[in-house]
Amino acid sequence: MNTSFVIYDLVFMVVFTLAVVYFISKNKHRMLKQGWMYLYRTRWGIKLIDSTAKKYQTLLRPLQYVVIVLGYVLMVSILWVMIYSTYVYVRYPIIVEMIKAPPIIPLIPYFTDIFNLQSVFPPFYFTYFLVALVIVAVVHEFSHGIFARLHKIKIHSTGFAFLGPILGAFVEQDEKQMNKAKKIPQLAILGAGVFANIVFALLFLALIWIFFVAAFAPAGVFFTNYALDAVPRAEIVSIDNFSLVMGFPALNLSEKFISLQTKNKTYFAQPALLKKSFEQNVSNVLVYRDSPAFASKLSGAITAINGESIYSYEKLGVVLAQYPPGEIIEITTLSRGEVVNTRLTLGTNDQGKAFLGITVPDPSRANSFAGMLYSITPKVENALTGIHFESKLGDFGIFFFHMLWWVMTINFFVALFNMLPLGILDGGRFFYLTVLGLTKSEKVGKRAFAVVTWIIIALLVIMMLRWAFSVF
Repeated sequence: MNTSFVIYDLVFMVVFTLAVVYFISKNKHRMLKQGWMYLYRTRWGIKLIDSTAKKYQTLLRPLQYVVIVLGYVLMVSILWVMIYSTYVYVRYPIIVEMIKAPPIIPLIPYFTDIFNLQSVFPPFYFTYFLVALVIVAVVHEFSHGIFARLHKIKIHSTGFAFLGPILGAFVEQDEKQMNKAKKIPQLAILGAGVFANIVFALLFLALIWIFFVAAFAPAGVFFTNYALDAVPRAEIVSIDNFSLVMGFPALNLSEKFISLQTKNKTYFAQPALLKKSFEQNVSNVLVYRDSPAFASKLSGAITAINGESIYSYEKLGVVLAQYPPGEIIEITTLSRGEVVNTRLTLGTNDQGKAFLGITVPDPSRANSFAGMLYSITPKVENALTGIHFESKLGDFGIFFFHMLWWVMTINFFVALFNMLPLGILDGGRFFYLTVLGLTKSEKVGKRAFAVVTWIIIALLVIMMLRWAFSVF
């Protein structure tokens, strides 16, 4: 994370917050207070909504069926994600311990630093938060309004919502007319917001691709991990030179790695995961080989070997093949924004060739567009895939790319989350109307809605409790 920009970003957050406070105080007569939130009503958005609905009605009428279908796809998808995530949290506690972050994370500035997710996500500055939130809220709410006017439902007002420095948008439609409308129009209006978010997510994906191709060039490769082996638990004779004949030793779980021995070799493992593997009586224990990369704690993106630039996995393989086992080489890496030069001696693999001791992703996956998008985010030691790219525009290129990335990502996840069948979300009434339309019974619709709500709450509670018991 760029320290100087963090300072500017925090100053901007303070200034923006003061500006919001001043704006609210100067416009109290036009503000509606709802709890902690202030609503600033305007009518300028109504004209834009009316003109859009009227001008494009021949396109919007058939499009509403696409909106409804997408709503169902998103609802099924988010329910499946929740159910599968709960299964993973319960079935695989080791994964929960590795992730460490809670299953529910508030989308607030710098949440990546608060929850130690820098290796998974780019920085989340307040600037990104504000830009993404405004775009997501405006397109979501205005899309609701456009489809409402398409079906002659009155819009009372539009405007912006203020919750401290958090800025949102709203479109206030006539709820009585909405409730009296037929099922298809209601479903289309409810699903219009998430449809717009998905469209904008795809739009920003295209912008990311255009900007990425123009502003970035390959300059290194990440490795996914050190070389691993699956060692049968029965073959392990000692841990940290403590014989297992005497029982399982008391491990210092704060240590990053601990050694273990078989009859012929020495390996390394993370103490907590090693202990868990023995407690669960797994057949094979996943361990690190005693490799040159592991011994030197090589990390980051490999950018050069003995001064020769590395810009692809193919180039990495070709360069390493030039050296025999036992050769001393210097590897240049970029780790946490710092250039590091590491001298190490190459080992020997089972085929008698030079052995560095790293694993790399499938080159075809890394060279794909998805791999390029993933690789630009700061993955550092626990990178999962990707080529390291450098910006031709310096820090501005990285800043702008990450902003586009966050707008795309938040649009997508807001669309997905909003289709959860909960009362406060679009998916709540969407689900209720669906059951009502199928059963023709309000009683059954309300009961089904209540059951699904409690199931979702139960899944969230289970994941949170499982995370809490695993971490604390």
